[in-house]
This record gives sequence, C-alpha cells and structure tokens, in this order.
Amino acid sequence: MRSSSSLSVICMALMLSGYPTLALHVFMGTGNTFGRVFRISTWGESHGGGVGVTVDGCPPRIPLTREEIQVDLDRRRPGQSRITTPRDEADAVEILSGTTPDGLTTGTPIGMLVRNKDQRSQDYLDNDMKVAYRPSHADATYDAKYGVRAIAGGGRSSARETIGRVAAGAIARKILKMYNGIEILGYVSKVQDIAAENVDEDTFTMEQVDSNIVRCPDAKSAEKMLERIDEIRKSGNSIGGVVTCVARNVPAGLGAPVFDKLEADLAKACMSIPAAKGFESGDGFAGTLLTGKDHNDEFYIDPKTGATRTKTNRSGGIQGGISNGENIVIHVAFKPTSTIGQEQVRAFSGQPVFILFGVLIFF
Repeated sequence: MRSSSSLSVICMALMLSGYPTLALHVFMGTGNTFGRVFRISTWGESHGGGVGVTVDGCPPRIPLTREEIQVDLDRRRPGQSRITTPRDEADAVEILSGTTPDGLTTGTPIGMLVRNKDQRSQDYLDNDMKVAYRPSHADATYDAKYGVRAIAGGGRSSARETIGRVAAGAIARKILKMYNGIEILGYVSKVQDIAAENVDEDTFTMEQVDSNIVRCPDAKSAEKMLERIDEIRKSGNSIGGVVTCVARNVPAGLGAPVFDKLEADLAKACMSIPAAKGFESGDGFAGTLLTGKDHNDEFYIDPKTGATRTKTNRSGGIQGGISNGENIVIHVAFKPTSTIGQEQVRAFSGQPVFILFGVLIFF
C-alpha cells in the first residue's frame, strides 16, 4: 500500500513539473521561490554580475544591519581552507531595499545583492568545455529542458545560488530567536563512512562547530574526517557526507497534516540545495531496522513546565507532520563533488569523449 502511495505521489509530482505537456511547452523562470508567509526568491548566476535574494514577509521594525548578515555569509565564503573551493570571493552583501537608513526593517521586500568578483568565465569558454557535458553536472539536463545553458560556472545550478539562501536565513534566524527563542545549528556529522561521535544535540555550540575546518563539533572525529578528505583530495577525487541540523526550543504545533507536514517542507527546502541527494527526519532510514516498540518515543509530563515531553527523540521532534516540542533533528546527505581532477568520459553531441586533465580526445 505504501509503495503504491509513493508511486502516486511521484506521478503527481511529474504532472506538476509539466511532464504531460513537455512536448508542447517549455516552462521557464519557475522554481526560484520558496515559502509562503516568509518567502524568498533567489536570483543571479555564478559567473554573472552577482547573486542575491528578495525576502518578502519580514515583519517591520526589526533591527537589521548588513554586518549581521555578513557573519553567516563569511561562514559559507569560498577559499577559507584547503578543503573548500579555491575561488576567492569576499561575498560582501549589499542591502538594496526593505530597511530604513537607521537599520530597521520596513515590512516591504528586502533585496540583497552579493557581487561576483572572481568569476573566471574564460576557464570554461576558451576550451572545448562549452561543447562537452560534464559527468553528473546539470549541463545535459539544462540543455534538455531549456535548449540553452550557462556554460561558465553552471549558472543557476552553481552552489553560489546558496548565497541568497544564507542571507535570507540570517534574517529568518533572527526573527525566530527574537520572537520564540528558537536556536538553529548545523554541523558535518559524517564524511563517507566516518561518523561524528559524542555530539550532544542539546548542548553542542556553534563555537565547537567552527573550531575546525571540517565544521564538526567532535574534535576526534573531525581529525579522522580531515585525514580522509585530504587523502581523497590529493588523489584528485572527491567524497560526500552528511550534514545534521538541530532546531532547539521549537514550540509544539508547527506544521500541518498531509501535504504540508513540517518534515515535508523541510525536505523540499533541503533537497533543493545543490548536491543534496538524501533527507532524513529523526532516525530516518535507521529507524527501519528497529521494531515499533523500540522506535516509539514514550511520553512523560515535565514536572517543571507541565508540558508533554518524550523520553527519546527518534521522531526528530516531528510526529504526524507536526512539531512536538522536542529538538527538530534532520540529516541531509550530499553527494561527492562532481568536479574532480581525474580523467573522465564526457559526451559531445552524443559522441563520447575522453577528458584527460582538460584536454578532449574524441573516439
């Protein structure tokens, strides 16, 4: 029954994506907006003039400065360590609209821009890369859908699109903290088969996360992860991993039944991040290895607050699609970076080509 439901959902998703009319229509300019009450629209391309975001639904009279947003953008900025992309960008944010001169939100759309400074488009255009599809990139699928693609840097499929999300997220985080005391943290919990250990989801801090370049609060596991990353990186290859996000002090009652379940919205947001390939809420797939009795979170009444709590949190703070007051815990799996320094076979107009460190050989 559940497999049939999954197939039905897939069919509906394909219909909403325009599958039945694909031969008649090309859908352009959609899929760049997320949210309803608090809504963000990201724009810009990796090798264009800049990237940014428009935030709609931010309440008025909230103190907001570019320096607050810059803190989060500095954390995602490229070129910070040997295990990140070497692209050298300051990623300095400009607030274009939605705030007063003295730094208060006006309740109108907030426009934010980060200008690209270190885009090297000629690295893509001065060779045969413009006619070859790179393995596991979005080159072929963008061509299939639109008949044109941004050759330099991947355009909208580039990870620089996430700059807009980070800037908007800084505002959302401040609102949640101001009005509800909600705290949201994230860390690298797994690199290939090396998992973080001894991380207390109730107490770990962002200072612990930022204490190493892997961004893992467990120092010993971080060392092992870094050794593995360096080993693979020196061979010209890449590996994937898992990021865990924890939201604390979330009140019970967020989310709705059926299609607006809280984990469904979280999954849509997270799975739209470039290179994201898997999403878990709570125990996720590991929960399938347990019996119902072992997986169930037993209730108790908190003697101090009188609130209904759970003794364990295998549900990840969400039951029936609605938050239950416990920590919300999600895990997002990211595939290995597709751009690597090893020989690969690519496609050129249906003809396979062999890539040897940037030189195309047709056969």
